[in-house]
Amino acid sequence: MTRYVVVGGGIVGLATAWQILRAIPAAGVTVLEKESRWGIHQTGHNSGVIHAGVYYRPGGLKARLCRAGNASMVEFCRHHGIPVKVCGKLIVATDPTELPRLHALRQRAADNDLAVTLLDQRQVGEHEPHLACLAALHVPSTGIVDFSAVSAALARLLAGAGADLRPGVAVVGIRTGAREVVAETTAGPVIGDVLVNCAGLHSDRVARLAGLRPAIRIIPFRGEYHQLRPEKAALVRGLIYPVPDPRLPFLGVHLTRMIDGSVHAGPNAVLALSREGYRWHQARLRDLAEVAGYPGTWRLVRRHAGYGVAELRRSLSRRAFARDLARLVPELSPADLEPAPAGVRAQAVARDGALVDDFLIVVGDRHVHLLNAPSPAATSALEIAKEITARLPV
Repeated sequence: MTRYVVVGGGIVGLATAWQILRAIPAAGVTVLEKESRWGIHQTGHNSGVIHAGVYYRPGGLKARLCRAGNASMVEFCRHHGIPVKVCGKLIVATDPTELPRLHALRQRAADNDLAVTLLDQRQVGEHEPHLACLAALHVPSTGIVDFSAVSAALARLLAGAGADLRPGVAVVGIRTGAREVVAETTAGPVIGDVLVNCAGLHSDRVARLAGLRPAIRIIPFRGEYHQLRPEKAALVRGLIYPVPDPRLPFLGVHLTRMIDGSVHAGPNAVLALSREGYRWHQARLRDLAEVAGYPGTWRLVRRHAGYGVAELRRSLSRRAFARDLARLVPELSPADLEPAPAGVRAQAVARDGALVDDFLIVVGDRHVHLLNAPSPAATSALEIAKEITARLPV
């Protein structure tokens, strides 16, 4: 038996453990998760969108794995009785200056072999009567799901297949020998033949524990959400996204009708004060010192200072947040919004300040490290798992 130790019990870590058991005869899998429950960080704090893969660079991992993941995630959910809805979404241009970007996005969708339709104002109104825009791309394969429910299903499958699931166990050290790798944990040593790092917000730290010197640092960005008051939810039928800024991996403030029928608005993106800083008051000195001491942080700030100021303004002002939403749905006002739980995005940043814009997998002698897996990682989880499994050291 080859023993695999998976660090991280989010949707990607659980999917990877499940894929290893399915793909490798006589594999033994242990999953270590420092929290007492599965999938409570990025998995449990996102908008639940099953992305189609429109935005991503053709030929890159995100483009390939997101498109495949869109299909495999929907199939998995239907097979296991998890509520899922393929509702489509609109990507809209509200200003003439955005029209060239919309057309460029249409071409990128074609390059990624995705079916989209360019809609005029009248056609848009048939989908979203309250939406104001000049034109929109309709992306029919976008869906919505509760990724926490997917994680729970994966955990049940793993338990049924004999995996050793250990929530509440944190990795504090890693020793690699000629024949084995030992994860030192808060519950004692865990011995394996191969270690797989799917630790998300802490993935670079786990890599350093294993002796790697990754060329990136995880910088946490808090994505803050509001939701529409129930009496205003009817203003949005599905998913409404602005045309994204191609210079950034963030998609802009958008409107999402969730699987439970509520409508979430957001997220904006501001630097979090800790890696698990879901609120302003959740600050950790160690995390702040790492961010402040990393050259890439300051180069990133200089490169995107204007964007950062705008995001901070939205964070501090519900009126500013609502004003951006009103560009999409003019009937919305600050009084129509109420706070919703925030998320934290684990974004890998290079030393030159560049945001890593694709999934990043690094393979060592007895390790595989997933060092950048922000959105659309949840959509792509089953396919990322296949990619990691294919790269496992022999």
